[in-house]
Amino acid sequence: MPLVRIAAGSTRRPKLNAVQEAAELFRRHFSEDTTIEVRGYEAESGVSHTPLSREELMRGARQRAEALASRLAASEEPANFYVGLEGGLDVLEEQGRRRVFLESWAYVSDGYRGHFGCSGSIEIPEALAEAVAVRGTELSVAIDDFAGQAGIRDAQGAWGVLSRDLISRQESFRVAVVAAFAPFYNCKLYQTARNAAR
Repeated sequence: MPLVRIAAGSTRRPKLNAVQEAAELFRRHFSEDTTIEVRGYEAESGVSHTPLSREELMRGARQRAEALASRLAASEEPANFYVGLEGGLDVLEEQGRRRVFLESWAYVSDGYRGHFGCSGSIEIPEALAEAVAVRGTELSVAIDDFAGQAGIRDAQGAWGVLSRDLISRQESFRVAVVAAFAPFYNCKLYQTARNAAR
C-alpha cells in the first residue's frame, strides 16, 4: 500500500485538519490504496503577523513550505509533499474606496516544484480593516475583540465570525490545499497543458 507523507508547516489544529480533509478528498487520485500521513511542524513564514497583500500571503505560504522542506531534507523524516499555509488580508482600491478581503493561501511543493492555491475571499468590515490594516493590530487579536470572544483563531476563525459559521477557517484552508495540490493529483492534465504550451 503506497504511503504519501505530507508535512504541513503549522501545528494549529484548524490548519492540520484542513490538510487532512483535503488529502482524504484527493487521496484516491494517487491510487485507490494510497494511505496519507499528515504531520504538523512549526515553520516561519518570514512575513508580517497579518499579511496585507496577496503577494505577501503567497510569499508567506511559499516560505513556510520551503523552510520545512529544507529542514526535513536534512533529517530522517523527509516527506513527499510540503505544505505552507498563510492567512491574512488583501487590501485594494476599487472605485476610489479601500476594500479589504480575508483570504487563505496554500503552497504545496514536492521539493522540486510547487504550486499555489487560494480559498475564496470574504470582505471584512471597515472597523476590522481599520484595526488591522491601519493600526497594525494582529488579526487574531482584532477578531477576538471585534466578536467579543477569545481564541477564535483556533476555532472557527475570522472566516466563521464573518460568515456566521457558514465558512470556517478550516474549510477555507481545505479549499486552498485542494487547489494547490491539483497539479500533483491531476498531473496528466497539467503535464498535457504544459507540453501544449511549449
